[in-house]
Formats: sequence, structure tokens, C-alpha cells
Amino acid sequence: MSLNPADSSFEDLIRSHLPAEVLRPLAPRYLEEPRGQWQGHTALLAAPRSVDEVATLVRLASEARVAVIPYGGGTGLVGGQVMPAGPAPLLVSLERMTQVRAVYPEENVLICEAGTVLADVQAAARAAGRLFPLSLAAEGTARIGGNLATNAGGTGVLRYGNTRDLCLGLEAVLPSGETWHGLKRLRKDNTGYDLRHLLIGSEGTLGVITAAALKLSPQPAQIGTAIFAVSSPQAAVSLLSLARDQLGEMVSAFELLNGQGLAFLQQTLPDIRQPFEKAPQWSVLIEVGLAKGMSPQEALEQMFQAGHDVGIVTDGVIAQSGQQADDFWSVREHIPEANKRVGALCSHDMSLPLGELARFIDRADALIRKMGDFRVNCFGHVGDGNLHYNVFPPEGQNREAFKHLRGDVMRRLHDLVDEMGGSVSAEHGVGRLKVDDLERYADPTKLSAMRAIKAALDPKGIMNPGAVLKPAG
Repeated sequence: MSLNPADSSFEDLIRSHLPAEVLRPLAPRYLEEPRGQWQGHTALLAAPRSVDEVATLVRLASEARVAVIPYGGGTGLVGGQVMPAGPAPLLVSLERMTQVRAVYPEENVLICEAGTVLADVQAAARAAGRLFPLSLAAEGTARIGGNLATNAGGTGVLRYGNTRDLCLGLEAVLPSGETWHGLKRLRKDNTGYDLRHLLIGSEGTLGVITAAALKLSPQPAQIGTAIFAVSSPQAAVSLLSLARDQLGEMVSAFELLNGQGLAFLQQTLPDIRQPFEKAPQWSVLIEVGLAKGMSPQEALEQMFQAGHDVGIVTDGVIAQSGQQADDFWSVREHIPEANKRVGALCSHDMSLPLGELARFIDRADALIRKMGDFRVNCFGHVGDGNLHYNVFPPEGQNREAFKHLRGDVMRRLHDLVDEMGGSVSAEHGVGRLKVDDLERYADPTKLSAMRAIKAALDPKGIMNPGAVLKPAG
């Protein structure tokens, strides 16, 4: 179904219905995405202040058959926030909708608007003596609406779950321009289809999330952080099992680090302090959040000793201060930036069953060696089976010389992930990057159901066309 451009007549239509300040000049940042794979073309930018203004914008777009691109912090890594081709869309930025509407500490609930920056959500929870546990490298820029729209993961999934698991209710504008008022603070609500979970992870293709009721947690009384060198990825998985046997759900994060990634960090960001004088080939960053009266130092020492006794831990450093813990996390959080500076041939966001994780790394490494003398930085959230398996050109060579191999490398790795029962999109979403992957690897019945849902809720195809699903027709 053909769409129309957000042209001057459509702009005049918006001005006749909404305050003048809703329409904003289009700065270049709204047409860019972090990895530079897509460049959006011209668009009409609107920055509403309320759900009613969002509803008016979407209703007008629906009536005029104009594409709508919801825009959060612009930090998405799969191109879901930019439309590179087609009639000029209406870009609806939630950046002015930043109100924390209410906090209920005794209920462990916070209600905020979708444009609230993730770090500000965390701060509001902290001010109430609570924790909002979603944490990721872009938390100073990413907005909660985008986190929900992509079902963002991050470092706390092991203990607290994905963003989906941290949401109790939503307010959203559907493609018709109707508003769904679903901001309930309930843990139980069995009243038919759950629109909340349908919209979470839909990447702006089924509506615009405007506010959310978020689930908070108690602040851990004691936090401990350590980096342990391990003998192999399988050793890391075994150590995770051992850690959970000892501490149960008090293991908050368990991140796999690769020696190649630490070498990239030393090469490109030498001011980042690293815990080992000589970087191990494999190591894990561990965070534990313990109850009152428990000692993080003792818990981590016991974990180290148990791992060392069975030969899976070879060295380790336990943070002795908050600053040292921050330094450990700085290593992990700067690895993506180091990767960017080196220049990956291709990056992957994949998940595997925990029992297949180590075997996948072995098989993937063997596959890559057969294709050339590439370097690999494999790291990620091993606690929840999420790997970022990134392939780089040989030492001293530019990725442009190998660009022709990019598609083949990605296809072979994704085929391997699929063969081993994994997913080719663990936490970043589908966006525009992985539309073909979804077509190739998704269950046909699932795809058919997804298309039916899209057609039912968005029959004119105005919501983020080209993202997640190929446009109909």
C-alpha cells in the first residue's frame, strides 16, 4: 500500500491542529545511527509534549497515509530509527516527554514517560531507595521508550530479566491514533490478550509507547565486583553454575571478556585501567548483590577458591573499593567503543543455549579460520547466553579490503547459530539490519502470525515501514 510524503501541506495540517513548537528543525543526528550503516533521508520532525499530541500526530498521519518513525535516543544498533528510502516520514521524537509521573516505593513501581533517559529512571528509583536494574552502555542517552520498543537486554538480565520483565503496564498510541491506557501497576491481570507484551519488542511497528509502569527492586545491601581469569569459555559457563550454586539469584552480572577485546582496548583507549598486567585469553566480570549481613569479599573469595580448586579459574582480582569496581566495569563498557575504533568487518548479537555456548565458540572460530586470517573479539553476557561475536580484518589491514566477504561471514555464522538452536538477534532487535535474517530463520507460522498482527493493527502500513517485517505488497 503506497504512502505519501510528509510534505508542506501535511506540515500545514499539523500546524492547524497542534501548537507551533511541536514541529522542530531537523538536525542531522535524527537521520543517523551509531554504526553508520544507514542514513535517513529528509523527514518532518515533531516533538510532542503529551500523549494527546502524539495521538493527534499519529491520527493525522494515518488519515494522510504518511509513515511514522518513533524516535527515542537514537542509540539502536539495527537501523530501526532511520528510514533510508521512500516518501519522507513523520519522525515523532519523544524527547520532550520526560516526566516521572509517580513513584510507589512500597509497591516497587515507577511510572514515567517514554522520553525519560534511562539514567534518569535509575536516578529516580535510587532517590526512592530502590533499584531500576536495566543497565547498558548507552544509558546516558537511551530513552525508556526505545528500551521497551526493542526489549533491551544489558548486563542485569541474568538476575532481573530483559526490559520486558521490568514492565507492568504501558500507555501507547496505536496506528489508528487511538490511545491505549494500560498503565496498571498490577502483577496479575489475566484479562485476555496482553497488549503490553505485544508492543514491547515491536520496534515501533505497532504503535508509539508514550509511558510505562516499571518494576523496581530493592537496592542490594552489599555489592561485590571481581574479574576472574578462566581457562576457556566452557570454564566460564562452569563457573557461572558454581556461582549460582553458592549464591543463587544474588549473582547480578556475569560477563565474558576476550583477550582480543582487551588488546583492542589497550590499543585504542590506553587510559582505561585494566586489572591484569598481561590480559588473559578469557576472563569473566562478576557482580554480586548480597543481602544485609553478607560479605561480598568473602563470597567472591569462596567463589574464586572453588573455581581454582577444580581448575577453571587461573587468576583473579576482587575490587577493594567502589572506584576499583567502577574501573572493572569501565573495561567492559568501553569494549564496544574500542571495537568501533578498530573497525569490525561485521558484528553479531546472538544467543545460544548455555550448554551450547562453548561449543559454538569453538565451531565459529574454526569456521572463521577457514575463511581467512581474521581476528575475533567474542564477548558478552554469558550469564544469559548472549554473545557479541565480532569479526575484524587481519592485523594491519583495513576492513574495506574484505567488505566483499561480510555477507558470507554473517550468513555462515548465523546458519551455525540457527543450527545450534540459538537466535541471530539476542538483545538489539531486528530493525532494518536483520529483516532478511528474520525471513530466513524464523518459524514460518510465527512469521505468518506476525504479518497478521501487523495487518490488523496497522492496515495502512504507516508505522516504521521497513523495520522488522518487509512491507506488504
